[in-house]
Amino acid sequence: QVQLVESGGGLVQAGGSLRLSCAASGSTSGIFVMGWYRQAAGKQRVLVAEISSGGTTTYADSVKGRFIISRDNGKNTVTLQMNSLKPEDTALYYCSAWKLVFTRRDDYWGQGTQVTVSS
Repeated sequence: QVQLVESGGGLVQAGGSLRLSCAASGSTSGIFVMGWYRQAAGKQRVLVAEISSGGTTTYADSVKGRFIISRDNGKNTVTLQMNSLKPEDTALYYCSAWKLVFTRRDDYWGQGTQVTVSS
């Protein structure tokens, strides 16, 4: 099992910045992709950004150029630097990770951290 613990959410004015961090513990060996998803009230959970163990990144179009994802494989941490925040970025942000166990993909989720952007 892998445990993911997020930190860094909060309230910020539009145009401001926040930094989210996530630390993985437990059976972290073999984690391939770590990332962040978000879920706004009444909406589905969607991908924000993810990064592979090799450093390949993927971003949602809505955050490209504003958010930066980074990862420390040695410390099993992933960070999301969020700049130029907009009210529409308000959501519950979840850290995610997945790894392959033989041919089975195991997904893991954190508890979520709230990000609120005021206009």
